[in-house]
Amino acid sequence: QVQLVESGGGLVQAGGSLRLSCAASGSIFGINAMGWYRQAPGKQRELVALTIGGITNYADSVKGRFTISRDNAKNTLYLQMNSLKPEDTAVYYCYARKYEGYWGQGTQVTVSS
Repeated sequence: QVQLVESGGGLVQAGGSLRLSCAASGSIFGINAMGWYRQAPGKQRELVALTIGGITNYADSVKGRFTISRDNAKNTLYLQMNSLKPEDTAVYYCYARKYEGYWGQGTQVTVSS
């Protein structure tokens, strides 16, 4: 089992920045993919950024604004979000895949105009 705990969400004005964190614990050896998804009210969950084999793919809507990084010593994944827009408002979920997928509980990001 893999446990994922997100933090760092909040309310920010358009143009501002936030950094989300995802702390992984449990049976983390062998995780082969890790990243972030988001779900806005009334919409389906969508990919934000996903790293597989050292290569990160970003959604077109966040390219150039969001960046994934990780601290292996802390087993923590980060999502730096810059130039935030109201349409970035969503619950952000950390995701990890080993033999199956694991999700965190989500953290709310609200961007005001």
